[in-house]
Amino acid sequence: MSKAVRVRFAPSPTGPLHIGGVRTALFNYLFAKKHNGVFYLRIEDTDQNRFVPGAEQYIFEALDWLGIAPSETVGKNEKFGPYRQSERKDLYKQYADQLINSGWAYYAFDTSEALDFHRKQHEEQGKTFIYNWHNREKLDTSLVISAAETEKRIASGEAYVVRFKTPVDQTLHLHDIIRGDISFETNLLDDKVLFKSDGMPTYHLANIVDDHLMETSHVIRGEEWLPSMPLHSLLYKAFGWEAPEFAHLPLILKPIGNGKLSKRDGDKLGFPVFPLEWKSEEGVSSGYRENGFFPEAVINFLALLGWNDGTDQELFSLEELVEKFDLNRVHKAGAKFDPDKNKWFNHQYLQKQSDESLAELFKKDLLNRSTSTALSVTDVKLIRIVSLIKERANFVSEFWELSNFFFEAPTSYDEKAAKNWKEDTPRTMQELISVLENISDFTSATIETDVKDWMTQNEIGMGKVMQPFRLSLVGALKGPHLFDIVELIGKEETIKRLQTAISTL
Repeated sequence: MSKAVRVRFAPSPTGPLHIGGVRTALFNYLFAKKHNGVFYLRIEDTDQNRFVPGAEQYIFEALDWLGIAPSETVGKNEKFGPYRQSERKDLYKQYADQLINSGWAYYAFDTSEALDFHRKQHEEQGKTFIYNWHNREKLDTSLVISAAETEKRIASGEAYVVRFKTPVDQTLHLHDIIRGDISFETNLLDDKVLFKSDGMPTYHLANIVDDHLMETSHVIRGEEWLPSMPLHSLLYKAFGWEAPEFAHLPLILKPIGNGKLSKRDGDKLGFPVFPLEWKSEEGVSSGYRENGFFPEAVINFLALLGWNDGTDQELFSLEELVEKFDLNRVHKAGAKFDPDKNKWFNHQYLQKQSDESLAELFKKDLLNRSTSTALSVTDVKLIRIVSLIKERANFVSEFWELSNFFFEAPTSYDEKAAKNWKEDTPRTMQELISVLENISDFTSATIETDVKDWMTQNEIGMGKVMQPFRLSLVGALKGPHLFDIVELIGKEETIKRLQTAISTL
C-alpha cells in the first residue's frame, strides 16, 4: 500500500445508528487496524434540518460499547479538526469558488417552481427531467448569462446553487476494490448541487473536501453510495487531487422477502436493528445492549455479514478479525440478516463467559425481582446454579426462566407431566422422604447413590421415582441434573416440596 492508511466512518446525526452503519464502521476499523492505520470518525451534520438531538452522542456510545471506538474524532486527537462538518462550513465556499473559476461548476438560479414546471412537463411527455448537459444552457444559469449579471444577482441576495458541470461524451473507467472495474457514461449523470446560497455545502462537496484534507486513503462505505462514485471521482479530478481507493459494501438484506433491512423488519419479527436503545417521541426502539447481547457477539455476527476468511471458522475474536480481514474477501451480493444466527452467536459467547461473571449479571436481574429467596442465595450457590443452566441459554435474561425453581417452590404443576403421578406415587414419594432424611452428606453424588441403592433394593423402576421427584421439585419435567437441584435447594426444602406435591397432586 503506497500511502498510510486512513479510513473514516462519517455518519449523519439524524437518528439512531442502524446496524448497517455499525457494520460499515466495523469494516473500516478492521481495515485500519490490519494495516496499522487510523480509523477516524467525522460527523456529517451539514443538513441541519434533519439534525436530531442526542444522535451524535448515541453514535459515540454505540462504538465505545462495541469496542471499535475511533482514534480521532470530535474532542479526541483532532489532528485534522474540526471533526464536525458544521464547524468546517467556512472552508467549503473557497472550494466551490475554485470549481467555478476553473470551469468545473456554474451558478444556477432556477426557482423550485421553475424546476417543478420542467419536471411536470417531462412527465407529461413520458420522460424524466434530468438537470445536465442537454438542458443546462437553456435554464437559468451562469452558463447563459454574463459574468456581470451573475455577480449582480448574487450581490442582490437572489437564491442560487452551485452545480457541478459534468463532462460530456466521456466514459469513466473506475475501480472498486470489492466490485472490480466499473464504467459510467457521463451523459447519463446529472449536474449535482454542490453548494447553496445559505453558505452550506451539500454532502458531495463537503465529503470530497474533507476526505482530501483529512488525508483519507480509502473510502469504505455502503453500496447505496455507488451511484455517487463517478461524481466523486470527477470532483477529485477537477481539484487536481489524488482520489482515495473506493470499496462499496453489500447491503444487509431483510430476513424475509427482498430489500434492505429496516427498523420495521425488527419490529415485525422481534429483533433489534440498533446497537443501543433509542427513545423518541415515536416510542422506544430496542437495542442489542438492552436485549442482552454481548458486544463481542454482535461484532462477530456483523463481520460475517458479507465477508468470510475462506474457511468454515465462525467464531472470531476482534483480534482475529483484524488479523484475517481482507476487503478482497467481501462479497458483492447482499447479505441476508438471520435473527436466529444472531442468537446463536450470543449463545456461543455466553458459554465463553466465566460462571462468576455470569453470576454477577444474573444477580442484577435478581435484584429486579421481588422474591426474597432469590436475593438471599449466596454467591457460591449462584455461581453453581449458573454453571448448571447456562448451556440452555442464549441470554442472561433467560436464566430466571431456566432456574426459578432453585429459588421458589412450584405453585403449579405441568398438566402433561402430572400424568406420571400414579395412584401409588404418594407412597413411593413418602418412602423417598425417609431415604433423604437419613442422608447426612447431602451432596449430589451421595444423594444419587443412596436413592438409586434404595430403588435397586426395593426393585422400584426409574420412571416411578425420577419423574414424580422432578415434578415435585420443579413443577415440570425440565431442568439440569436432578440430584444437583436437590443438593442446591437443600434437604429441608426438598422434603417440603415433596410433601406439598403429595398433598396437592
